[in-house]
Amino acid sequence: MHLAVYFPLVMPLLAAAAAGPLAGRLPPVAATWLLTGSAVALAAASSAVLGLLALTAVVRIPLVGAAGEMSVQVISRDDPAPVPVAAVAGVLLAAAAAGACRALWHRTAALLAAGRQARRLPGAGQVVVTGDEAADAYTLPGWPCRIVVTAGMMRALSHPERQVLLAHERAHASGLHYLFTTAARLAAAANPLLRPVAAAVGYTVERWADERAAAVAGDRRLAARAIATAARAATAAPARRAEPAAALAAVGRPCGRRGAGPVPRRVAALLSPPPQPRLLLLVVAVLLVAVAGASALEAARELHGLLDYARAAGPP
Repeated sequence: MHLAVYFPLVMPLLAAAAAGPLAGRLPPVAATWLLTGSAVALAAASSAVLGLLALTAVVRIPLVGAAGEMSVQVISRDDPAPVPVAAVAGVLLAAAAAGACRALWHRTAALLAAGRQARRLPGAGQVVVTGDEAADAYTLPGWPCRIVVTAGMMRALSHPERQVLLAHERAHASGLHYLFTTAARLAAAANPLLRPVAAAVGYTVERWADERAAAVAGDRRLAARAIATAARAATAAPARRAEPAAALAAVGRPCGRRGAGPVPRRVAALLSPPPQPRLLLLVVAVLLVAVAGASALEAARELHGLLDYARAAGPP
């Protein structure tokens, strides 16, 4: 436990540094699954380790040791975590739990509100065109998901570009991309070190939809032009989305390359050949996350053994 307990606390730093490069080098589908799964696994592993460290401080309390019929002397002698470290871990665990619960509450409320908004939209079709003169297009989670496109956005695009835009939004709907961004944001709320990973997931789901739209259109240059035109139109005539849609918007921050925001990176990616699978890179990333999880389990096993030994020794 002396070394294993700290590895899951360091791994989120490595994940944060690697998220941007992975988002750009891996195919978007693989990158989305990898980054989302890694964020959830690392948030769980780091929270578990904080709990284990905090527990080592709790069991040193004489009253707790007596209640568990354990030798406090054995625990104090063999416990690898100093009391100040264990106390800090307890504070961090409480903050992580509070952050995760608050994020879960807000995200759940936003999803439910988005579902109600989707049901209130007119018509029975998936796509709804509103009369708003501002340029905007987004997908509302629901059952089924609904796609909202404003009249301003429709006028800003040519007919082929509209088809690309709709294919992009349909990819968001069919891929349930809001579930990936929700999971990544909850993980980042539990461990703020994972915020770059959550931002990268917001980028990769957009790239996922871009690649799907390009495949449907059969023209990567057309898809790139449609994305760029839609972004310019949205910037020139910004819309005020309803609160649920705004709360569920994908992360729109730069990740990785300095000076290149998400839209220029997406356009550049569409003007290049599709990214090829990188099996070695994927395997290494999965193995590192697995080692972090295994380290947390090993730390739990060793702490359990220490407590059993202290219980066998009995109270003084």
